[in-house]
Amino acid sequence: MIRILLADDQHLIRGALTALLNLEDDMQVVVQCAEGDEVAAALDTHRVDVALLDIQMPRLDGLRATEQLRAKHPEVKVLILTTFDRPGYFRQAFEAGASGFLVKDAPPEQLLTAIRKVHAGDKVVDAQRAMLSVETRRNPLTEREREILGHAASGAPVSQIAATVHLSAGTVRNHLSNAIGKTNTANRIEAARLASQQGWI
Repeated sequence: MIRILLADDQHLIRGALTALLNLEDDMQVVVQCAEGDEVAAALDTHRVDVALLDIQMPRLDGLRATEQLRAKHPEVKVLILTTFDRPGYFRQAFEAGASGFLVKDAPPEQLLTAIRKVHAGDKVVDAQRAMLSVETRRNPLTEREREILGHAASGAPVSQIAATVHLSAGTVRNHLSNAIGKTNTANRIEAARLASQQGWI
């Protein structure tokens, strides 16, 4: 029996995937998480073979959750599921320790096959996405720059971003300036848009 942790902040998606997986004779969803920062703690109390993690989740995204999970529970295999098919995400998923990467509009049979392959110790790698990943620029942004650009993407003013990340407005401006320079864009909105398109934030 393949014991599965499923993390996705969308209740309908989580419920539908759980129902689908539990129909299989060799699979069981043993724990569900709605937010990324719940994953590591859930593994302390549940024995899991494969973790299915969405990328976009509140408080902690699936990529950071993968890093935490693999550091604390290296025996658990990770399969990333995402709506956002971006080359940058593909590269980051494997750098974080994932064993597979799948978009949510894949056929159910492809998901089931991917889970079984990952559980068996194989990698699930789409050749086309791998090539795009190689051709895509590496993420030049620091963790703090990614965080601040993420807030800037919503149009939040510097003062609000500063209060949210507990930094001075001047420090936030410096980080934004660095991010604009690294992305070779004209302003923070363009920098945030490009970073989002590349899968950096």
